[in-house]
Order: sequence, then C-alpha cells, then structure tokens
Amino acid sequence: MSRSEKSSHEREYRPRIRASRKYSRRHGKVKARDTGQKHQSSSSYLSEEKPVPTLEEVADRTLNRIRNLGDQIFALPPFYEHFDRWLMNLRDVLSEFESSPTVSIDDQFVKERSQILSKVELDLEERRQKEASLEEAIKSLSDTRILLKQIEEEYATGTKEIKRRRDNEIKRLSGKVDEAREELHHIDRTKTGILKAISKKSRAQKEVEATQRLESAQRELALAGQYFTEEQEGLRDEYERRKQPITEQIRVQEKEIEDREIDGSLGTRRAACEALVNAVNALLQRSPGAPSAVKTHEQ
Repeated sequence: MSRSEKSSHEREYRPRIRASRKYSRRHGKVKARDTGQKHQSSSSYLSEEKPVPTLEEVADRTLNRIRNLGDQIFALPPFYEHFDRWLMNLRDVLSEFESSPTVSIDDQFVKERSQILSKVELDLEERRQKEASLEEAIKSLSDTRILLKQIEEEYATGTKEIKRRRDNEIKRLSGKVDEAREELHHIDRTKTGILKAISKKSRAQKEVEATQRLESAQRELALAGQYFTEEQEGLRDEYERRKQPITEQIRVQEKEIEDREIDGSLGTRRAACEALVNAVNALLQRSPGAPSAVKTHEQ
C-alpha cells in the first residue's frame, strides 16, 4: 500500500474510533440512569407491597409490651427519676396501638385508658414526693433518735439520783436502828452487871423508850425503802410514757426510709399495666373478628 493510501485509510479509521468511545460514554450514562430508576421503582414496589399487621398481631405486640413495662424494675435509687420515662413509654405503646388501622377505638376504651393513666400518674407523683423528701426523712429520724437518747439519759440520771438519796437515807435510818438496838442491849446488861443498882422501875422505863425508838427507826427505814421504790417506779413509768411514742415514731420513720430505698412503685405500675391489658382485651372482644384474637391472648 502506498503512503498516500495508508494516510487516507487512517483518516477514515480514526473518526470511527472516537465516535465509538463517545457512544460508549453516552450509553454508560444512560445505563446508570436506568439502573437508578429500576432501583427506585423496586423500592417503591416493596414499600407498597409491605403487609399491614393484622389485628391479632397488633394486639399481641401491644399486650406483650404492656406486660413488660408492668414487670420493669428500677434497680437503683432515686427511683422517681425513672417515672417520666416509664410513663412516656407506656403512652407510646398505647398511641401506637390506637393509631393502627386495624384497631377500632371506642369511647369506653378511651375512658378506661384515661382513668388508668390518670390514677397511675397520681400514685407515682405521690411516691415521687415521698422519695424526694428522703434526706429530710433521714434528718428527722436522726433528730428523733437524739430525742430518745436524751430521754434515756434523763432516766439514767434520775435513777442514779434516786439511788444516791436512797442509799444516804437508808444509811442514816439504819444508823438510828443500830443505835436503838445498842441502847436496848445496854439496858439489858444492866440487869446483871455493875449497874444492877439502878432501880427496876427506871430501867423498865428506859427499856420501853428504847424499844419505841427502835420500832420507830425500823418503821422509818421500811417507809424510806418503800418511798424510794415508789419514786423509782414513778420515774420508770414516766420514762416509758415518754419513750413509747418516740420509739414508735422511729420505727415508722425507719420503715419509710426503707421503703424509699427499694422500688416501691413496682406494685403500682404492675397494677396499672394489668388494668390496661384487661381494657385492651375487652376492646378486642368488642371489635369485629375479635374472637380469634381474644382466644389467642387467653391461651
């Protein structure tokens, strides 16, 4: 082939190559757009074909979630910090149930649900206030214990004082008894001793007087013992009278603090959820096609 022919052949060939590349790029872009359109069309198709949950499926899911919330335990105090979140979750479950296209809500269910929620909110608010005052309750318990200790110290001091006075008085009166006995013993010795010369009449008079003094001292000693016993019993009765209500107050305060240190709201929340389960089941029984759904829940 001559040079001129070869050159002519290349001029004719090269344009075909460029045209081929350009066409390929255009063709590739078209394919990419087509792929995106097909993907979008496929997603729309799947979304449109997603099955709507049946009444039985919606009811099962709702009842299980309500029961789980009823069994939820708050492990660590302060427990009242979990109340709002728990109530929000419960409301979300009910809202999702009521918004389902397969569920027909009636006035009776709305009334029952509102009453149950109002009651559990009120009960949790009361418990919130009790738990929030825990520090105040602890301080009050400390003050009550201090008061009890003061009462016990006063009783101990009073007991010691009574014992001190009793010991002193008994010692004094016992001394008088001993003196009277010694005097009688002395008179008795004069009957046979060197003082025998004392007239019999005088000795008898002294013996009578000494005997009277002995009996009087013995009576004083007995009365003193009885007096201090009664005084001690009176002090004891006063101590018990003051101690008893303080002790009961401490017991109540300790129980209140103990209740606030555990999740005492569980019973309240569980009762509310059980009531909601009953309300949902009652609604299902009133709904069209409910027998099969209700039977499933009862099983």
